[in-house]
Amino acid sequence: MINPNTRLPPYLADMQREVEGYAREYGLDFFDTVFEMLDYQRMNEVASYGGFPTRYPHWRFGMEYEQLSKSYEYGLSKIYEMVINNNPCYAYLLEGNSSVDQKMVMAHVYGHCDFFKNNYYFSKTNRRMIDGMANHAMRVRKHIERHGIEKIESFIDVCLALDNLIDPMSPYIERRSKPRKEEESSEATPEVPRLRAKAYMDKFINPPEFMEAQKKRLDDEKQQEKNFPEHPERDVLHFLIEHAPLERWERDVLEVVRNEAYYFAPQGATKIMNEGWATYWHSKIMTQRALTASEIIDYADHASGVTATAQGQLNPYKLGVELYRHVEERWDKGRFGKEWDECQDMAARKSWDRRVGLGRKKIFEVRKLYSDVTFIDEFFTEEFCREQKFFSFGFNERSGNWEIESREFKKVKMRLLSQLTNFGQPFILVVDGNFENRGELLLKHKHESVDLRIDYARDTLESLCKVWKRPVCILTRVDGKGKILRYDGRDHSDKNADYV
Repeated sequence: MINPNTRLPPYLADMQREVEGYAREYGLDFFDTVFEMLDYQRMNEVASYGGFPTRYPHWRFGMEYEQLSKSYEYGLSKIYEMVINNNPCYAYLLEGNSSVDQKMVMAHVYGHCDFFKNNYYFSKTNRRMIDGMANHAMRVRKHIERHGIEKIESFIDVCLALDNLIDPMSPYIERRSKPRKEEESSEATPEVPRLRAKAYMDKFINPPEFMEAQKKRLDDEKQQEKNFPEHPERDVLHFLIEHAPLERWERDVLEVVRNEAYYFAPQGATKIMNEGWATYWHSKIMTQRALTASEIIDYADHASGVTATAQGQLNPYKLGVELYRHVEERWDKGRFGKEWDECQDMAARKSWDRRVGLGRKKIFEVRKLYSDVTFIDEFFTEEFCREQKFFSFGFNERSGNWEIESREFKKVKMRLLSQLTNFGQPFILVVDGNFENRGELLLKHKHESVDLRIDYARDTLESLCKVWKRPVCILTRVDGKGKILRYDGRDHSDKNADYV
């Protein structure tokens, strides 16, 4: 736990009250925010645990701590702030930062806190996750005491290799049908409904071939209900928890990993929006309210580093803040609606200004309702793409260099959306828990522009096999042809198959 003695010194407490007042004046709405001051070693330690120093013990946290520490010591990176989606929000400041940096970080944090509280995709997350992480750690430590650290850590390794096989939309969408009543789920085949008709007209009103087709359809639906699972399931971890032959402690550890994966999923789905929103507000608060004349140069120097773009990399801070500003300008000038969309005169579009002043209201609405995918899909316009000089970047195997692939708007936007959809990872579904009546698990790669990397797929099959404890298969598409990859616990194999 954080030492209470690390609370803010008086001058920073005064600074916090000042910045918080500015944030509320601008209309930001956030949970109570508690700032802690940490030295760089403690900051790296907390960061290695994902911001939760109460998490369960595992070797990967130590590995991440070493990486962060070496990166800081060699001057390659520096953590200025960290904030946790919780009620109250907890934020950490790095000891030794200048007062300008601390002020900017506080303004940035309040932007994040407002986003956590109000964005729809965070509405289903646990707002007491600090306590939840402590509870998870206690459960894992109990298992360690009973079964030993090596056994538990090895199984956690397996679970972490699968923690992306969840359904990020399941908290907001009911995927599973509700259990049927006993009388509705009986084995009797439902009777085919017939239209009322006189006996001599019955075969014309209810043709035998039509009635037979309807009977077959109902039989197929009845058989579908008996499938295992009834419908393809995207939440692979949930299916494993329910149906895999796990020991009690294994099921408990898998539940812990799945619970934490769902907590962090909205952060991955809103990275651009979240960082852009925080950057927008720290820029607004600092340049319009909080800065003194003597701090402007230092602020400009440090803030420019936040939005700097390295070659071949996407900076979520830069893209997010510029897109919010673009949306605000469009709605301030009335560049939306049917008349705007139908205008083809480039000179008229460039000078278009209806002075409606709806920009601030619009970006607050966007902050509330959108994720990165919908944000980019709706507001990443051709004008914005051209202004910001976006292009798609890829590796040319023939030249051996990373090169610009295209500056065409549609290709650039589709490339960006494909990187964001499902976090750029393939869609994997459970389609059969008793494949070929042998108790094998069959998954399917839902091919939507993202190919399956065979080496990654084989590693994943090995981890799944350790949980399912029987052979595991996945149906995918390789070079345009269907193929089933299989792992039986010892060897990998593959065979051709129809991909439907």
